[in-house]
Parts: sequence; C-alpha cells; structure tokens
Amino acid sequence: MTEGTGTVAERLARLGLRLPPPPAPVAAFEPYVRHGSTIYTSGQIAVRDGHLVATGRLGAEVDLAAGQDAARACAVNVLAQLQAAAGCLDAVTRLVKVTVYVACTGEFVQQPQVADGASQLLLDVLGAAGAHARSAIGVAALPLGTPVEVEAIAQVSTGAAHEEAQPQ
Repeated sequence: MTEGTGTVAERLARLGLRLPPPPAPVAAFEPYVRHGSTIYTSGQIAVRDGHLVATGRLGAEVDLAAGQDAARACAVNVLAQLQAAAGCLDAVTRLVKVTVYVACTGEFVQQPQVADGASQLLLDVLGAAGAHARSAIGVAALPLGTPVEVEAIAQVSTGAAHEEAQPQ
C-alpha cells in the first residue's frame, strides 16, 4: 500500500523509519553525483547500523524474506544519499529508475520479488514521486557478501540544495 499523503518526514515517521547518515563508500567512488536536477546514487548495500543485515546468496544462504529485508535496507541507504544530495527528500520530484542487483544461485528466479522490498519502501516514503522504472538483475556475487545492492536515478526540483551538490 502506498501512503502518499504528507511530507516525506511524516511518511518516514508513520513507517517507523529514521534515515541514517549516508553510508560512506567502501572503495574509490562517490556515493552520489548530482548533475543539474538529476542525482545518480552509487550502489547501496544492505547495511543497517554499520553491519550487513545478511550475507550470502538468494537460493542458498538467504531466503526470500531476508532478501526483501536486505532490499529495504538498501532503499533506506538510497534515500539517505538522495537526502544528502538534494538537501531534503521533499525536493525529489521523480524517482526515475531503480536498479536492484541480487546475489543468487543460477536456479533462483525471484529477483523481482526481492526487488519489491526496495520498490515498495521507496513508494511508501516518496509517494507518487517514488513511482519508478526498475531492473532486477541476478548476479553471482556482490561487494562484502551483501545479498542485494540498489542504485537509483532521481530528478529533484531545480531550487533544491546547491545546483551541483557533491559529497563532502
């Protein structure tokens, strides 16, 4: 169910969520790049409170429910990066594209259901602005053993934060 009323902060509170500080990159890249009114996030892994929420692959060590929870954790980190880039999540006018990578066995075919964990959270938090195109891709392995990684492209209002915001 998508709850699109109120501000993003009000929707986060209704969902019992608090955005963490944006996670620092684990290698030589920027956590996001803003070009004009478009923000590109780097892939966000399933970290909550500084620790992976799960490790392994779907279809082996990780079940569907744990994969969906990992996808939700990734989505929260995507939101934290978008907030850092835009200054305020209410500035997000459209979540354009979400790509969800799922570490899985060759036999696992429920990547879209895993990705729904991220998609539904983004819709619940951003409301109508959270409606997005999506790819869900099965891969052999992901950084640090995370079962899921999520990246996003978003449009923000042109007055949001500074025009070419870059991570600190």
